[in-house]
Amino acid sequence: MSPPMRQSVAQISAELGIHVITLYKWRKTWRLQGELVPASDKVTDGWSAADKLTVVLETAGLNATELSAYCRERGLFPEQVESRRLSTHRTEGA
Repeated sequence: MSPPMRQSVAQISAELGIHVITLYKWRKTWRLQGELVPASDKVTDGWSAADKLTVVLETAGLNATELSAYCRERGLFPEQVESRRLSTHRTEGA
């Protein structure tokens, strides 16, 4: 469900033989535990506003090396983090 694979719940269900309801429950549990999990199966940008803010806050004080490690762990690209930082900043200024 998470980057870089970004498979839909239906695809994962068919591939692994795990019922879709189970996958949705797992995704909900991960989100409640603070994991960054896409809010939807949309490939474009399925992250909720809360997840975007979490990324911005968690990476605010990281240097380039730390940011790269953070991104690798979560399947993100540094450019995505920067984009979220910019969109959060624009929202605050509006």
